[in-house]
Amino acid sequence: QVQLVESGGGLVQAGGSLRLSCTASRRTFSTYAMGWFRQAPGKEREFVAAIVWNGGGTSIADSVKDRFTISKDNAKNTVYLQMNRLKHEDTALYYCAAGRFGNTPMWYDYWGQGTQVTVSS
Repeated sequence: QVQLVESGGGLVQAGGSLRLSCTASRRTFSTYAMGWFRQAPGKEREFVAAIVWNGGGTSIADSVKDRFTISKDNAKNTVYLQMNRLKHEDTALYYCAAGRFGNTPMWYDYWGQGTQVTVSS
């Protein structure tokens, strides 16, 4: 059973930083690409970032490319989303996902419960 557990969300002022973490089982981590998506109230789920299972490639959404980075620590079976210079429009529920590398939610088979990020303006 694939289980993804996100953490690190919270309330932050605009311009601040947060680091989200997603921990998975070792097998998941060495098999699947990992992605981050977000969903704001009333909006569709949006791609944020993804990383190949071996860390050999990443993809970042244009809307956050100069502010967010994705990385992984294989020893800890954890993938991170470092978010800097946060804006009010970054407010959303952030999901970790495991599946095929790409920017489309349907390519990901497993999802975490989400962690809320709220940016006050």
